[in-house]
Amino acid sequence: MSSSTGSGPKKTSVVTGGAGFLGSHLTDRLLAEGWRVIGIDNFITGSRRNIAHIEGNPDYDFIEHDISKHITVPGAVDFVFNFASPASPIDYYQHPIATLKVGSLGTHNCLGLAKAKGAGFLMASTSEIYGDPLVHPQKEEYWGNVNTVGPRSCYDEAKRFSEAITMSYHTACDVDTKIVRIFNTYGPRMRLEDGRVVPAFIGQALKGEPLTIFGDGSQTRSFCYVSDLIDGIYRLSQSQEHYPVNIGNPHEMTIREFGEAILRIVETPSQLDFRPLPKDDPKQRQPDITKARTLLGWEPKVHFDEGIRKTIEYFIGVLGNEAKCRLKN
Repeated sequence: MSSSTGSGPKKTSVVTGGAGFLGSHLTDRLLAEGWRVIGIDNFITGSRRNIAHIEGNPDYDFIEHDISKHITVPGAVDFVFNFASPASPIDYYQHPIATLKVGSLGTHNCLGLAKAKGAGFLMASTSEIYGDPLVHPQKEEYWGNVNTVGPRSCYDEAKRFSEAITMSYHTACDVDTKIVRIFNTYGPRMRLEDGRVVPAFIGQALKGEPLTIFGDGSQTRSFCYVSDLIDGIYRLSQSQEHYPVNIGNPHEMTIREFGEAILRIVETPSQLDFRPLPKDDPKQRQPDITKARTLLGWEPKVHFDEGIRKTIEYFIGVLGNEAKCRLKN
């Protein structure tokens, strides 16, 4: 897939989940690259706030719609990016059936749209594919260790099905498909209340509340700043690779180290508060990005301190008067 910039007519992309955290940042990147973008979202977890800054842009249109139902998009479409799904435990615990439907029926509808339009297709998959991994770091060839009936299964299995049907449309229907496995990502436009560790710790620190750590905090995550992630996804969309590619930051830290970093950066009276570990919470999560480096020439560039400060500044704005604490100089 070539860039939309140039002397010819602008190409059109569809971004499902377009009002979500990642979908809205991807939309910004596509518009900057010269694409026309049609966003689709039903606002189950997305927010109009995330796309307010592009309202009135002549190259942007929006359709409020649940992609688990048939999708109708008029005119030519050159690429479909499927980013529609609840993506945090608190969301898919609350909406398990919707999560399974958007991963199955929704992905099927998006692939049908791509096939009908002769468009390329990129599936936003997840590191949850690997479950509680027995291999570390996780390579794309690892099949995972997933509890199919556990509390996270509605999300894990929805994404595993999404990958399977995406590859089937490629092999059986000759659709030009891509699959990105997204690891922990953070940045502006995350929902403060979505339950993931980055907004949870930042919100608690800014309010002067204890930072809730589940277990002893020894479980690890790797955090990628959103602009780095979107760059990797855009590069993948332009590549010829059809098999899954990990995109994430391989720098690993424990949850306790992450909490201590927040306390170091924010002027807050907050302390760490340890609670029992939820069932099936992954103990380790770190991407092997050899494939992304080799095929896409991609690796993360934004240092953690830089990215987390930008994220904290965003949440200070979101909280307004509720933010009792500030960044340290």
